[in-house]
Amino acid sequence: MTPVLIVHIVAGVAAIASGTMAVAARKGGRAHRLAGTVFVLAMTTMAALAIYLALFVPPVGAAGAPPAASAAVATLTLYLVATAWMTVRRKAGQIGLFERSACVVAVIIAAALAILGLRAAASHEALVAPYFVFAAFAAFVAALDLNVILRGGISGVARLSRHLWRMCFALFFACAFFFIGQQKVMPKSLHGSPVLFALGLAPLGVLLFWMIRVRFTKLRGPGAPDGAQQAI
Repeated sequence: MTPVLIVHIVAGVAAIASGTMAVAARKGGRAHRLAGTVFVLAMTTMAALAIYLALFVPPVGAAGAPPAASAAVATLTLYLVATAWMTVRRKAGQIGLFERSACVVAVIIAAALAILGLRAAASHEALVAPYFVFAAFAAFVAALDLNVILRGGISGVARLSRHLWRMCFALFFACAFFFIGQQKVMPKSLHGSPVLFALGLAPLGVLLFWMIRVRFTKLRGPGAPDGAQQAI
C-alpha cells in the first residue's frame, strides 16, 4: 500500500472511532467537543485523500465505482462535515460566503452525479441507481442550504438538528463504505455477515434517536439548541 492509502485508511478508522464517541458523549460536554474535533479533522483528511486517490491513483482491477463518481461522493462527504461544523461555529441567525459557496458546491455535485448516471445508463452499466440516489441527496441538501440562505440563517432546534443530521450522515458514509463496501479486507468468516451491515447502518439509527430527542424532548444544557456554539 502507498503512504497516501495508509493515511486514508488510518483517517477513516479514526473518523469512525471518534464519531462514535461524539454521538455517545453528552452533547456540549468536553468529551463531545474533543471527539467532534477529531472527527472533523479525520473525516476531512479521509475525504480529501479519497478525492486524490480517485482522480490520480489508477484503480486496482475492474471492480469499484468510476473515479469521477468516487470523487463526487467523497466531495459530498467533505461538504457534509464542513457544513455541519460551520453550522455551530456560525452565530445563530447569520450566514456568510461559506453558506452560499457550500450551496453552489452541492448543486455542482448533484449535477455531476446526475450526468454520470445518465452516461452509465446509456452505457448499460449494471449499477445505475446509486448515481441518481446520491444526486438526489445532493440536490436535497442544496435545497436545504438555499432555504437557510433565504431565511438569513437559523437558530434554536433547527440549527442543532442541521448540525446533528449532517454529522451523522457523514459518519454513516464512513461506516457504510468501510463495513459494507470494504468487506474484502475483513476476515472471510464475516463476508456477507449481518454484523457488518448492522455496523454500517448503525449511524442512521443513532441519527433517528438524536433527532427525536432534540425535536420532542427539549434538550437542554451545554448541548441545547441555543448553546450549540460549543456542540462540537
